[in-house]
Amino acid sequence: MFNKIIKRANKKCGKLILSEDPTTNAQQFYEVVVKHASRSSTFNSEPPNLPPIAPSPPHQTVIESLPPLKEVPVSERSSLFLRKIQLCCLICDFSDTLKFIVEKEIKRQTLYELVDIIQNSSFQFTDFQEELIVMVSINIFRCLPPASHENTGSETIDPEEDDTYMDPSWSHLQLVYEILLRYIISPETDIKISKRYVDHVFVLKLLDLFDSEDQREREYLKTIVHRIYGKFMVHRPFIRKAINNIFYRFIFETQRHNGISELLEIMASIINGFALPMKEEHKLFLIRALIPLHKPKCVSTYHQNLSYCVVQFVEKDGRLADPVIKGLLKYWPVTNCQKEVLFLGELEEVLESTQPPEFVRCMVSLFRQIGRCLNSSHFQVAERALYLWNNEHIISLVAQNRNVILPIVFDALENNMNGHWNRAVHGLTANVRKMFLEMDAELFEECQQKYLEKEARATELEEKRELTWKQLEAVAAQAVVSDEMVLVN
Repeated sequence: MFNKIIKRANKKCGKLILSEDPTTNAQQFYEVVVKHASRSSTFNSEPPNLPPIAPSPPHQTVIESLPPLKEVPVSERSSLFLRKIQLCCLICDFSDTLKFIVEKEIKRQTLYELVDIIQNSSFQFTDFQEELIVMVSINIFRCLPPASHENTGSETIDPEEDDTYMDPSWSHLQLVYEILLRYIISPETDIKISKRYVDHVFVLKLLDLFDSEDQREREYLKTIVHRIYGKFMVHRPFIRKAINNIFYRFIFETQRHNGISELLEIMASIINGFALPMKEEHKLFLIRALIPLHKPKCVSTYHQNLSYCVVQFVEKDGRLADPVIKGLLKYWPVTNCQKEVLFLGELEEVLESTQPPEFVRCMVSLFRQIGRCLNSSHFQVAERALYLWNNEHIISLVAQNRNVILPIVFDALENNMNGHWNRAVHGLTANVRKMFLEMDAELFEECQQKYLEKEARATELEEKRELTWKQLEAVAAQAVVSDEMVLVN
């Protein structure tokens, strides 16, 4: 319980926080200076042109409910819209649910109205793009609470953990994200103007938020970044590079990040739009980022999206099948059987898009590894490897190169037939063995003869070894008897 309390403790980073003293709130609000990275100047720290706030009684709230925009004259709507944005810049403290209940509800209702205004284009909000983005930045760009592993000391990530973190301020955050999303996709948004505010620094801060433990927040971020990538073409190279850097830091430094799966989902959509012939930059992303992403222990948490990205590369350019398969073999798990099952599934998807010339380049090392999987004592690994022969395309590739492949896997098949403990594996092995026999009976007999000769030599060698040990034991026993006789004499 103590860890949960720490985990949910929100850190404040220079935000406007409601205090018990309403006069302090007003002064704090007016003294804020927002620095935006895309502009050399900052917002004026002088109070905006709003009606002066008189000192309030101790229990009177500073945040007052503003009338709906549609209920005021057209001439007053611009100033009221700006006041609503400024009201939403106040950050409510959600560490205590019993404090500022009225203020929180007023802000929530105001945010909801802003969502409706932007969505329905009922007001020319584009005149206030800068103020809108500043309000969004103040609300979402914050210090994330400590990660769960920092509180518990855990070294591993449990994907099935039931204790999912839920940000207590989500009732406000969700609406702010909705405002940003509606702003990005609105036809009223002029790219030439908005790119001054939705700039590289803004996008980079959005990507940093993918490490949030709240999955709801990551889902919104995924949609927003994807929309920015689609609409702001000027940001595309930067977004790809920034995501690459997150992957590199995760792979080679931290091996901890909550948003790898969502980032891969964005990249899958980006890869789908790559034009052919593929740029060298994109191929390097596959080799340097996607393939090494198979290395971390927590790969199971994002493997589905990772596999989809890799397969898309092979589908777009079949020549990439060889480096992809060799990369999988490089990071093939040795002791993690569940991870090995995932690799076999991904391998099948890659082989479905692999053409014969690329298959020939990697088939020897590939089927040596498959042979080891066939003999795995973990029945799920052996079973998944045998299921490869249910794929018609893989069977055709194997049939074309049976002279090389059958001698590699024959021993593994025979060992399974003679001694695997699992009945299902035994049955699947018999089916694969029968398939090879029907494919090329002469080659099958030749491999079987070599296997029998090898087994005979192994048996003979074992017998010689046992005989040698018996002779050594006899000599040692005789020496002990001789020593005892000497001692007696």
